[in-house]
Amino acid sequence: MPAYIHHIATGNPAYTYSQAYTRDRLKDWAVDPKTKRLIHAIYNRSGIETRHSVTGDFVMGSEASLYRSDAEGRLIPPGTAERNRVYTHCARELSVDVARRALADTPGFEKQDVTHIIYTSCTGFANPGPDYHVIRELGLRENVQRYTLGFMGCYAAFPALRMAAQFCEADPQAVVLVICLELCTLHMQINDHHDSILANSLFADGAAAAVVSARSPMNKKPAYLLRGFESALVPSSESEMAWEIGNEGFNIVLSSYVPDIIGGNIRQLLNGILGRQGCKVDSMQEWAVHPGGRSILDKVQESLALRPEALEASRTILRDYGNMSSATILFVLKEMLDSAETDHATLCAMAFGPGLTVETALLERIGCRAAVHLPTAESLQT
Repeated sequence: MPAYIHHIATGNPAYTYSQAYTRDRLKDWAVDPKTKRLIHAIYNRSGIETRHSVTGDFVMGSEASLYRSDAEGRLIPPGTAERNRVYTHCARELSVDVARRALADTPGFEKQDVTHIIYTSCTGFANPGPDYHVIRELGLRENVQRYTLGFMGCYAAFPALRMAAQFCEADPQAVVLVICLELCTLHMQINDHHDSILANSLFADGAAAAVVSARSPMNKKPAYLLRGFESALVPSSESEMAWEIGNEGFNIVLSSYVPDIIGGNIRQLLNGILGRQGCKVDSMQEWAVHPGGRSILDKVQESLALRPEALEASRTILRDYGNMSSATILFVLKEMLDSAETDHATLCAMAFGPGLTVETALLERIGCRAAVHLPTAESLQT
Protein backbone atom coordinates (compact mmCIF):
# COMPACT_ATOMS: atom_id res chain seq x y z
CA MET A 1 0.00 0.00 0.00
CA PRO A 2 1.55 3.33 -1.05
CA ALA A 3 2.22 6.17 1.37
CA TYR A 4 1.54 9.87 0.82
CA ILE A 5 2.87 13.17 2.11
CA HIS A 6 -0.47 14.82 2.87
CA HIS A 7 0.78 18.17 4.08
CA ILE A 8 3.99 20.05 4.88
CA ALA A 9 4.20 22.90 7.38
CA THR A 10 7.27 25.11 7.68
CA GLY A 11 8.53 27.53 10.30
CA ASN A 12 11.42 29.83 11.10
CA PRO A 13 12.73 31.65 14.18
CA ALA A 14 11.80 35.26 14.77
CA TYR A 15 15.05 36.95 13.77
CA THR A 16 15.44 37.73 10.07
CA TYR A 17 18.66 39.08 8.60
CA SER A 18 19.42 40.34 5.13
CA GLN A 19 22.44 38.74 3.55
CA ALA A 20 24.06 42.14 3.07
CA TYR A 21 23.67 42.92 6.76
CA THR A 22 25.22 39.65 7.99
CA ARG A 23 28.00 40.09 5.44
CA ASP A 24 28.92 43.45 6.87
CA ARG A 25 28.66 42.26 10.49
CA LEU A 26 31.11 39.44 9.81
CA LYS A 27 33.42 41.84 8.02
CA ASP A 28 33.41 43.96 11.19
CA TRP A 29 34.67 40.97 13.17
CA ALA A 30 37.38 40.13 10.64
CA VAL A 31 40.82 41.63 11.22
CA ASP A 32 42.68 40.77 8.03
CA PRO A 33 41.75 42.90 4.96
CA LYS A 34 42.07 39.82 2.74
CA THR A 35 39.48 38.01 4.88
CA LYS A 36 37.14 41.00 4.64
CA ARG A 37 37.38 40.90 0.83
CA LEU A 38 36.79 37.15 0.79
CA ILE A 39 33.69 37.49 2.99
CA HIS A 40 32.33 40.21 0.73
CA ALA A 41 32.84 38.17 -2.43
CA ILE A 42 31.44 34.89 -1.08
CA TYR A 43 28.32 36.50 0.39
CA ASN A 44 27.62 38.42 -2.79
CA ARG A 45 27.75 35.23 -4.88
CA SER A 46 25.50 33.20 -2.58
CA GLY A 47 22.14 33.74 -4.27
CA ILE A 48 20.69 34.43 -0.80
CA GLU A 49 18.83 37.59 0.21
CA THR A 50 17.47 36.75 3.67
CA ARG A 51 18.00 34.14 6.39
CA HIS A 52 16.51 33.39 9.81
CA SER A 53 18.24 32.73 13.13
CA VAL A 54 17.25 31.86 16.71
CA THR A 55 19.71 34.43 18.00
CA GLY A 56 19.32 38.20 17.89
CA ASP A 57 23.02 38.69 18.56
CA PHE A 58 23.61 40.18 15.12
CA VAL A 59 21.16 43.05 15.55
CA MET A 60 23.21 46.20 15.86
CA GLY A 61 23.01 47.62 19.38
CA SER A 62 21.42 44.53 20.93
CA GLU A 63 22.86 42.85 24.00
CA ALA A 64 24.40 39.63 22.71
CA SER A 65 23.65 36.40 24.56
CA LEU A 66 25.83 33.98 22.59
CA TYR A 67 28.13 35.72 20.10
CA ARG A 68 29.58 38.33 22.45
CA SER A 69 32.48 40.70 21.84
CA ASP A 70 35.24 41.80 24.18
CA ALA A 71 36.13 45.41 24.98
CA GLU A 72 38.13 45.67 21.76
CA GLY A 73 35.33 44.35 19.58
CA ARG A 74 36.79 40.87 19.07
CA LEU A 75 34.40 37.94 19.13
CA ILE A 76 34.44 35.67 22.18
CA PRO A 77 33.69 32.23 20.68
CA PRO A 78 30.91 30.46 22.62
CA GLY A 79 31.59 26.86 23.65
CA THR A 80 29.71 23.82 22.39
CA ALA A 81 27.75 23.35 25.63
CA GLU A 82 26.62 26.98 25.56
CA ARG A 83 25.44 26.67 21.97
CA ASN A 84 23.65 23.41 22.70
CA ARG A 85 21.74 24.95 25.61
CA VAL A 86 20.26 27.45 23.18
CA TYR A 87 19.43 24.58 20.82
CA THR A 88 17.63 22.66 23.58
CA HIS A 89 15.33 25.58 24.39
CA CYS A 90 14.68 26.87 20.87
CA ALA A 91 14.29 23.46 19.19
CA ARG A 92 11.53 22.59 21.65
CA GLU A 93 9.52 25.73 20.85
CA LEU A 94 9.98 25.57 17.09
CA SER A 95 9.27 21.84 16.73
CA VAL A 96 6.07 22.05 18.77
CA ASP A 97 4.87 25.01 16.72
CA VAL A 98 5.52 23.44 13.31
CA ALA A 99 4.07 20.07 14.36
CA ARG A 100 0.92 21.73 15.68
CA ARG A 101 0.38 23.59 12.41
CA ALA A 102 1.10 20.50 10.30
CA LEU A 103 -1.65 18.54 12.05
CA ALA A 104 -4.11 21.45 12.22
CA ASP A 105 -3.84 22.09 8.47
CA THR A 106 -4.22 18.46 7.32
CA PRO A 107 -7.93 17.72 6.74
CA GLY A 108 -9.16 14.39 8.03
CA PHE A 109 -6.35 13.90 10.56
CA GLU A 110 -6.62 14.34 14.31
CA LYS A 111 -3.79 14.53 16.80
CA GLN A 112 -4.89 11.19 18.29
CA ASP A 113 -4.27 9.56 14.89
CA VAL A 114 -0.49 10.02 15.09
CA THR A 115 1.29 6.70 15.66
CA HIS A 116 4.93 7.62 14.97
CA ILE A 117 7.21 10.66 15.19
CA ILE A 118 10.48 10.75 13.30
CA TYR A 119 12.63 13.68 14.39
CA THR A 120 15.65 14.70 12.34
CA SER A 121 18.40 17.17 13.26
CA CYS A 122 22.16 17.50 13.02
CA THR A 123 22.65 20.79 14.90
CA GLY A 124 22.02 19.84 18.51
CA PHE A 125 21.20 17.15 21.05
CA ALA A 126 18.73 16.97 23.95
CA ASN A 127 17.05 14.13 25.80
CA PRO A 128 14.15 14.23 26.36
CA GLY A 129 14.16 15.88 22.98
CA PRO A 130 11.72 17.88 20.87
CA ASP A 131 9.86 14.70 19.87
CA TYR A 132 8.98 14.15 23.56
CA HIS A 133 7.75 17.72 23.97
CA VAL A 134 5.63 17.47 20.80
CA ILE A 135 3.74 14.57 22.42
CA ARG A 136 3.34 16.37 25.75
CA GLU A 137 2.41 19.82 24.50
CA LEU A 138 0.16 18.73 21.63
CA GLY A 139 -1.58 16.08 23.72
CA LEU A 140 -0.68 13.15 21.47
CA ARG A 141 -1.04 9.60 22.69
CA GLU A 142 1.79 8.66 25.04
CA ASN A 143 2.41 5.38 23.20
CA VAL A 144 3.44 7.17 20.00
CA GLN A 145 6.59 5.53 18.69
CA ARG A 146 9.51 8.01 18.57
CA TYR A 147 12.65 7.84 16.46
CA THR A 148 15.51 10.33 16.09
CA LEU A 149 17.76 10.46 13.03
CA GLY A 150 20.75 12.54 14.05
CA PHE A 151 23.87 14.06 12.55
CA MET A 152 23.16 13.04 8.96
CA GLY A 153 23.25 16.50 7.43
CA CYS A 154 21.33 18.09 4.59
CA TYR A 155 19.99 14.86 3.09
CA ALA A 156 18.37 13.53 6.30
CA ALA A 157 14.77 14.29 5.27
CA PHE A 158 14.95 11.43 2.78
CA PRO A 159 15.85 8.65 5.24
CA ALA A 160 13.12 10.06 7.50
CA LEU A 161 10.51 9.97 4.72
CA ARG A 162 11.69 6.51 3.66
CA MET A 163 11.25 5.25 7.22
CA ALA A 164 7.80 6.87 7.38
CA ALA A 165 6.77 5.19 4.14
CA GLN A 166 7.94 1.81 5.43
CA PHE A 167 5.88 2.22 8.61
CA CYS A 168 2.80 3.07 6.53
CA GLU A 169 3.34 0.20 4.12
CA ALA A 170 3.63 -2.22 7.06
CA ASP A 171 0.62 -0.75 8.89
CA PRO A 172 -2.08 0.97 6.81
CA GLN A 173 -3.36 2.68 9.99
CA ALA A 174 -0.03 4.37 10.70
CA VAL A 175 0.13 8.18 10.69
CA VAL A 176 3.69 9.45 10.83
CA LEU A 177 4.81 12.94 11.75
CA VAL A 178 8.21 13.71 10.21
CA ILE A 179 9.96 16.73 11.74
CA CYS A 180 13.21 18.18 10.36
CA LEU A 181 14.67 20.98 12.47
CA GLU A 182 18.04 22.67 12.14
CA LEU A 183 19.54 25.63 14.01
CA CYS A 184 22.68 26.01 11.93
CA THR A 185 23.51 29.56 13.01
CA LEU A 186 24.37 28.28 16.48
CA HIS A 187 27.55 26.82 14.99
CA MET A 188 29.02 29.80 13.21
CA GLN A 189 32.82 29.77 13.31
CA ILE A 190 34.21 33.29 13.06
CA ASN A 191 37.69 32.88 11.58
CA ASP A 192 39.58 33.35 8.33
CA HIS A 193 39.18 29.76 7.09
CA HIS A 194 37.56 29.55 3.68
CA ASP A 195 35.34 26.61 4.71
CA SER A 196 33.98 28.58 7.68
CA ILE A 197 33.29 31.71 5.64
CA LEU A 198 31.51 29.66 2.98
CA ALA A 199 29.39 27.85 5.61
CA ASN A 200 28.58 31.11 7.39
CA SER A 201 27.31 32.57 4.11
CA LEU A 202 24.90 29.67 3.46
CA PHE A 203 23.44 28.12 6.58
CA ALA A 204 20.32 29.27 8.40
CA ASP A 205 17.65 28.10 10.84
CA GLY A 206 14.32 26.50 10.05
CA ALA A 207 11.97 23.60 10.65
CA ALA A 208 9.43 21.62 8.65
CA ALA A 209 6.92 18.91 9.52
CA ALA A 210 5.25 16.47 7.13
CA VAL A 211 2.22 14.27 7.73
CA VAL A 212 2.68 10.86 6.09
CA SER A 213 0.11 8.04 5.87
CA ALA A 214 -1.31 5.43 3.51
CA ARG A 215 -4.72 7.12 3.46
CA SER A 216 -5.87 8.41 0.09
CA PRO A 217 -5.75 12.23 -0.07
CA MET A 218 -9.12 13.92 0.36
CA ASN A 219 -11.00 15.85 -2.35
CA LYS A 220 -8.08 16.28 -4.75
CA LYS A 221 -6.07 18.00 -2.02
CA PRO A 222 -2.46 18.36 -3.23
CA ALA A 223 -0.21 15.56 -1.98
CA TYR A 224 2.86 13.54 -2.89
CA LEU A 225 2.75 9.81 -3.53
CA LEU A 226 6.03 8.30 -2.33
CA ARG A 227 7.11 5.89 -5.08
CA GLY A 228 10.67 5.06 -4.07
CA PHE A 229 13.95 6.09 -2.46
CA GLU A 230 17.58 5.36 -3.18
CA SER A 231 20.98 6.38 -1.81
CA ALA A 232 24.28 6.80 -3.65
CA LEU A 233 27.86 7.71 -2.75
CA VAL A 234 29.91 9.98 -4.98
CA PRO A 235 33.33 8.38 -5.62
CA SER A 236 36.50 9.91 -4.11
CA SER A 237 34.72 12.74 -2.30
CA GLU A 238 34.74 11.78 1.37
CA SER A 239 37.04 14.61 2.40
CA GLU A 240 35.12 17.35 0.58
CA MET A 241 32.18 17.59 2.99
CA ALA A 242 32.30 16.55 6.65
CA TRP A 243 30.81 17.49 10.01
CA GLU A 244 32.26 16.94 13.49
CA ILE A 245 31.78 18.13 17.07
CA GLY A 246 34.37 20.66 18.21
CA ASN A 247 34.99 22.58 21.42
CA GLU A 248 33.47 25.73 19.93
CA GLY A 249 30.43 24.30 18.21
CA PHE A 250 30.22 21.87 15.31
CA ASN A 251 32.98 22.13 12.72
CA ILE A 252 32.17 21.75 9.06
CA VAL A 253 34.41 20.90 6.13
CA LEU A 254 32.80 22.34 3.01
CA SER A 255 35.06 22.38 -0.01
CA SER A 256 34.46 24.86 -2.80
CA TYR A 257 34.86 21.89 -5.16
CA VAL A 258 31.57 20.30 -4.00
CA PRO A 259 29.46 21.85 -6.81
CA ASP A 260 31.91 20.59 -9.45
CA ILE A 261 31.95 17.11 -7.91
CA ILE A 262 28.16 16.95 -7.85
CA GLY A 263 27.89 18.34 -11.36
CA GLY A 264 30.39 15.83 -12.71
CA ASN A 265 28.60 12.81 -11.25
CA ILE A 266 24.91 13.57 -10.91
CA ARG A 267 23.68 12.50 -14.38
CA GLN A 268 25.43 9.13 -14.21
CA LEU A 269 24.12 8.51 -10.70
CA LEU A 270 20.57 9.44 -11.63
CA ASN A 271 20.64 7.35 -14.79
CA GLY A 272 21.24 4.32 -12.59
CA ILE A 273 18.86 5.32 -9.80
CA LEU A 274 15.93 6.23 -12.03
CA GLY A 275 16.64 3.37 -14.43
CA ARG A 276 16.18 0.87 -11.62
CA GLN A 277 12.73 2.36 -11.02
CA GLY A 278 11.76 2.22 -14.68
CA CYS A 279 12.26 5.93 -15.34
CA LYS A 280 14.69 8.21 -17.14
CA VAL A 281 16.17 11.59 -16.33
CA ASP A 282 14.45 13.12 -19.34
CA SER A 283 11.06 11.72 -18.29
CA MET A 284 10.97 13.69 -15.03
CA GLN A 285 8.43 16.49 -15.20
CA GLU A 286 9.53 18.35 -12.06
CA TRP A 287 12.66 18.60 -9.94
CA ALA A 288 13.06 19.32 -6.24
CA VAL A 289 16.76 19.85 -5.58
CA HIS A 290 18.20 20.72 -2.18
CA PRO A 291 19.61 24.25 -2.60
CA GLY A 292 22.93 23.65 -0.88
CA GLY A 293 24.16 26.77 -2.62
CA ARG A 294 23.72 28.68 -5.86
CA SER A 295 26.67 26.93 -7.50
CA ILE A 296 25.23 23.50 -6.70
CA LEU A 297 21.93 24.39 -8.36
CA ASP A 298 23.79 25.80 -11.36
CA LYS A 299 25.82 22.60 -11.77
CA VAL A 300 22.79 20.32 -11.42
CA GLN A 301 20.85 22.36 -13.95
CA GLU A 302 23.76 22.30 -16.38
CA SER A 303 24.57 18.60 -15.97
CA LEU A 304 20.96 17.47 -16.35
CA ALA A 305 20.23 19.98 -19.14
CA LEU A 306 17.20 21.31 -17.24
CA ARG A 307 15.14 24.29 -18.32
CA PRO A 308 15.88 27.46 -16.32
CA GLU A 309 12.46 27.33 -14.65
CA ALA A 310 12.91 23.70 -13.54
CA LEU A 311 14.73 24.75 -10.36
CA GLU A 312 12.69 27.86 -9.66
CA ALA A 313 11.34 26.53 -6.35
CA SER A 314 14.82 25.56 -5.14
CA ARG A 315 16.22 28.97 -6.05
CA THR A 316 13.30 30.74 -4.37
CA ILE A 317 13.86 28.88 -1.10
CA LEU A 318 17.61 29.55 -1.25
CA ARG A 319 16.98 33.25 -1.86
CA ASP A 320 14.43 33.70 0.91
CA TYR A 321 15.71 31.29 3.57
CA GLY A 322 19.23 30.08 2.80
CA ASN A 323 20.37 26.51 3.44
CA MET A 324 18.52 25.12 6.48
CA SER A 325 20.17 21.71 6.19
CA SER A 326 17.68 18.81 6.42
CA ALA A 327 14.59 21.03 6.60
CA THR A 328 15.33 22.78 3.30
CA ILE A 329 14.08 20.13 0.87
CA LEU A 330 10.73 20.07 2.67
CA PHE A 331 10.51 23.84 2.15
CA VAL A 332 11.14 23.21 -1.56
CA LEU A 333 8.52 20.45 -1.77
CA LYS A 334 5.97 22.65 -0.01
CA GLU A 335 6.71 25.54 -2.38
CA MET A 336 6.12 23.25 -5.36
CA LEU A 337 2.95 21.79 -3.87
CA ASP A 338 1.50 25.21 -3.08
CA SER A 339 2.24 26.64 -6.52
CA ALA A 340 1.23 23.61 -8.62
CA GLU A 341 -0.99 24.42 -11.60
CA THR A 342 -1.54 20.88 -12.86
CA ASP A 343 -3.05 17.95 -11.00
CA HIS A 344 -0.27 15.46 -11.71
CA ALA A 345 3.49 15.35 -12.24
CA THR A 346 6.31 12.85 -11.80
CA LEU A 347 9.02 14.41 -9.70
CA CYS A 348 12.60 13.60 -8.73
CA ALA A 349 13.80 15.05 -5.41
CA MET A 350 17.39 14.96 -4.18
CA ALA A 351 19.72 16.28 -1.51
CA PHE A 352 23.43 16.06 -0.79
CA GLY A 353 25.41 15.64 2.39
CA PRO A 354 28.61 14.46 4.03
CA GLY A 355 30.41 11.76 2.19
CA LEU A 356 29.42 12.99 -0.46
CA THR A 357 26.09 11.24 -0.06
CA VAL A 358 23.25 11.70 -2.54
CA GLU A 359 19.73 10.83 -1.38
CA THR A 360 16.89 10.69 -3.88
CA ALA A 361 13.15 10.20 -3.90
CA LEU A 362 10.79 9.47 -6.78
CA LEU A 363 7.46 11.18 -6.14
CA GLU A 364 4.15 11.69 -7.88
CA ARG A 365 2.44 14.99 -7.22
CA ILE A 366 -1.32 14.65 -7.30
CA GLY A 367 -3.90 17.42 -7.06
CA CYS A 368 -3.27 21.15 -7.04
CA ARG A 369 -4.51 24.19 -5.15
CA ALA A 370 -6.57 25.37 -8.11
CA ALA A 371 -8.21 21.97 -8.44
CA VAL A 372 -9.27 21.95 -4.79
CA HIS A 373 -11.42 25.04 -5.31
CA LEU A 374 -12.86 24.27 -8.74
CA PRO A 375 -16.68 24.46 -8.78
CA THR A 376 -18.52 21.17 -9.26
CA ALA A 377 -21.10 20.56 -11.97
CA GLU A 378 -23.83 20.49 -9.31
CA SER A 379 -22.80 23.88 -7.89
CA LEU A 380 -22.86 25.45 -11.36
CA GLN A 381 -26.49 24.37 -11.81
CA THR A 382 -27.71 25.95 -8.56
